[in-house]
Amino acid sequence: MAKYTLMKTEGRAKRAQFETVHGTIQTPVFMNVGTIGAIKGAVSTQDLYDIGTQVELSNTYHLHVRPGDKVVKQLGGLHKFMNWERPILTDSGGFQVFSLAKLRKIKEEGVHFQSHIDGHKIFMGPEESMQIQSNLGSTIAMAFDECPSSVADRDYVQKSVERTTRWLARCKTEMARLNSLPDTINKEQLLFGINQGAVYEDIRIGHAKEIAKMDLDGYAVGGLAVGETHEEMYHILDVTVPHLPEDVLISVWQQARSMEPYYIRENPSLYILKLRHLQRLMDIILQVLIHMGRQFRPMVVESVRFQRLFIMQCLE
Repeated sequence: MAKYTLMKTEGRAKRAQFETVHGTIQTPVFMNVGTIGAIKGAVSTQDLYDIGTQVELSNTYHLHVRPGDKVVKQLGGLHKFMNWERPILTDSGGFQVFSLAKLRKIKEEGVHFQSHIDGHKIFMGPEESMQIQSNLGSTIAMAFDECPSSVADRDYVQKSVERTTRWLARCKTEMARLNSLPDTINKEQLLFGINQGAVYEDIRIGHAKEIAKMDLDGYAVGGLAVGETHEEMYHILDVTVPHLPEDVLISVWQQARSMEPYYIRENPSLYILKLRHLQRLMDIILQVLIHMGRQFRPMVVESVRFQRLFIMQCLE
């Protein structure tokens, strides 16, 4: 079982550790994003160890499309597939409900996708998402949800959030079943629920209160950095997080991935602001590597190492 220990607070910033079956995570922490089990830009697993990466993040939808979650399971799970021994968090596929809006149709049972690779039909609901993530054997599985657009009208967002809550209950039930099976790779896989509600304060708070009752392993504030202003994003964090449990890990999800978990991918300067707004688990996507090439990798690696040490020292 996972263990969350709060070590220090300053305002709403938190310094904690999260013990998992694949190792202990010191928060706040950046999650390096390896969507399909590898970091773009010729960054190796050894590079991740060298820069002190604690958590790697991969995507359920994309790994299901290729090489296939059943293939990964046959190879021993995502950890062996990547040659990675530390914690892995897998996104549920819920963000693709937003990003592939032109290629999907949402129903109560789940989402019908048209593959962005070859157009073949894919169905993913809460149970399918949990089954795929169980096949991958990740440390933390995210609940299947819909990330509504920040500019969606209030009626749509309210109905979407209510459906996401129902999906979360189904995810929890399926996760418990999968963790009890004899051939499950990681029988201690953790489930994080995701708060949604676009920029509607009362919907966000109501949803946070509702999912907080479900006694999950952790929670995430999702649907951020998807079109709203920075001011709106910070305001949503300010009003939402106090209504989530204090004794579990909390993450910021969607375009921004961060851990104590707050999920943030955009401007690196926002990481420090995020910490001031209290969080803990962030995903950093080294997009610069894609554009600058392998010859600049040592510079980027040192930059990431410096950012991590600076943030940790600020919170000691």
